[in-house]
Amino acid sequence: MNSLKKIALIDDDSTFVFLTKRMIKAANVSTQLDEFKDGLQAITFIKDNQNNSELLPDVIFLDLSMPIMDGWEFLEEFTVLQPAIKKRIMLYIVSSSISPHDIERSRNFSVVSDFIIKPLNKERFIQIMGDLS
Repeated sequence: MNSLKKIALIDDDSTFVFLTKRMIKAANVSTQLDEFKDGLQAITFIKDNQNNSELLPDVIFLDLSMPIMDGWEFLEEFTVLQPAIKKRIMLYIVSSSISPHDIERSRNFSVVSDFIIKPLNKERFIQIMGDLS
């Protein structure tokens, strides 16, 4: 895994963000991490750069519960925007929710690769990065 992978972490939980950054560093995978505290910041970034695939993430880790624009609202917007994006972006919901309703609802979005219950562990992260190759 020598090529740099771009990751967008969309989550307002500073503890989760901190721990995820440490886990990524411990996984020793070449990454560039963009952090967004809400879905609106992230969707604005993606819209602004939809024609510049170099700036777009390879993978998105999305929380569901956030202020301003939550993960569900982000998914609605991203689903509409995704066909115009000239890059394959893998999207994973990473949530503390264990609700079967949330897991089932996530399956209604074709852009969602998987639903991961927090925390994201090193082995799963390495597997996801390997799937991008």
